[in-house]
Amino acid sequence: MRIQITDWPEMEPIHQFNILSQVIPQKFSMAGPYPSTNLCSSPWSLSQEVMEMQHIGCHRNRRGLSDKKFNVPLSAEFVARPSGVCTMMKLPYQESAEGLDAAFIGVPLDTGTSNRPGARFGPRHIRAESSMVRRFNITTRSAPYDSIMVADIGDVNVNLYDLKDSCRRIREAYQRIMATGCIPLTLGGDHTITYPILQAVAEKHGPVGLVHVDAHTDTGDQALGEKIYHGTPFRRCVDEGLLDCKRVVQIGIRGSSYTADPYKFCRDQGFRVVLAEDCWFKSLVPLMSEIRLQMGDKPVYITFDIDGIDPSFAPGTGTPEIAGLTTHQALEIIRGCKGMNIVGCDLVEVAPMYDLSGNTALTAANLLFEMLCVLPNVKNY
Repeated sequence: MRIQITDWPEMEPIHQFNILSQVIPQKFSMAGPYPSTNLCSSPWSLSQEVMEMQHIGCHRNRRGLSDKKFNVPLSAEFVARPSGVCTMMKLPYQESAEGLDAAFIGVPLDTGTSNRPGARFGPRHIRAESSMVRRFNITTRSAPYDSIMVADIGDVNVNLYDLKDSCRRIREAYQRIMATGCIPLTLGGDHTITYPILQAVAEKHGPVGLVHVDAHTDTGDQALGEKIYHGTPFRRCVDEGLLDCKRVVQIGIRGSSYTADPYKFCRDQGFRVVLAEDCWFKSLVPLMSEIRLQMGDKPVYITFDIDGIDPSFAPGTGTPEIAGLTTHQALEIIRGCKGMNIVGCDLVEVAPMYDLSGNTALTAANLLFEMLCVLPNVKNY
């Protein structure tokens, strides 16, 4: 099928890809009965018919959930998955969180890792695998793109040569995001990044509850004299009063230890530690019912280290531990957060070079979609 560009009218700049907004044709004459794209043009250069069917850039809900227009991911029914700018779930990109209810943001930092590096490449690979994630959550019937305004706002420009300076950059970036009222969904990056993120979150919301999925508690005090790395973020958060410690739950904890009682610090703070062994061969739905009651209606942050999942499912990570959670338990945990007052989320420690299949990044992309689906104001269809 042939497509002819007949004109290039000026485009209304509503949440489009900023860098492409001047080169997206809106009108084509078509020589065939089926909508298509010009293979020699931008993948955003769609026919008028396709644009009407797909509602590129914005979408008016037709299910009675809202009359507002929202951003909608491109569908592989009309645009090939490998084409286009690589954004989270093929959502529009915008330069700031202004006007958004939720935003995906990458933090490509792994300077704080203690074992295998590579999590700096996590955001890029998660975005690439997220092209498989579609608009509707068929199981939970969540319709995030019919409920809230979402976009990808790019990455924090971290300093790969200075971890403390990176933490400053991350904190300042998230202060700007929080000032807009937008809920950040973060693609890591090693777990160090959660510390400066929580500094910004707590500055706005006060001490927050924490749903923390991980193989490790990340409450160490120091390593080689350094107080900040991916094994210490929640010790630093406690030190600074960023957490409501009676509302902190750590799930999936396991592995050997340097000390005979590695969870003493957590218990002393009032954390609830759920060992991986206590999750074996079980549904975690009852556990999450208890956690919802514990969290109440106060602000909650979700942080999910991919090594909380067993490495047979997610080998692409820097500090793997055997006998972890399954992917269906991971879904139960996140879906069990529905109804909480969630003020931010992250998915960290994806190091894609240790998983040539891409399954770890694919799992991460799906879990981030599940987090999006449980945010406040996301309705069901």
